[in-house]
Amino acid sequence: MAINKNIETKKIHTKSDRISSYVTKVAGSMPFLVINVLFFAFWILLNTGVFGHNLIVDTYPFSFLTTTVSIEAILLSTFVIMSQRREAKLSEARTELDYHSDLKAEVDINTIVNILERLAEKQNIDVSDLLSAMKKTETKTLDEAIKDENLNE
Repeated sequence: MAINKNIETKKIHTKSDRISSYVTKVAGSMPFLVINVLFFAFWILLNTGVFGHNLIVDTYPFSFLTTTVSIEAILLSTFVIMSQRREAKLSEARTELDYHSDLKAEVDINTIVNILERLAEKQNIDVSDLLSAMKKTETKTLDEAIKDENLNE
């Protein structure tokens, strides 16, 4: 039976994962950027006296705005890091599922080859040259994989 990676990886989502994904999705959107730019522009215009000097609540150098922006940056970076950790966990889970799927496919292929070999034997068809060529290719591929693995270490 085939394994659906999306269903399997959704099983490891927690509530905090869903919240961080949502916040990251919203914060990474164009409307969020536009709202921030408009808010900052309004704040600066308001506090430079453009709308009247009696409305100024945060005089230059805009300490309250700086504090607010710093807190927003801290919170958003935390949510981004949480989302990145979740994506890393999902990637690991997908890799594990790929590995199990590959193992199952290898077993199935070996079973099919054995069945075909037995059928050829019963039909008195010589397939030894094909089998030896297949085993040479398999050994060569395995040797290359081992060599690549040793180079990566």
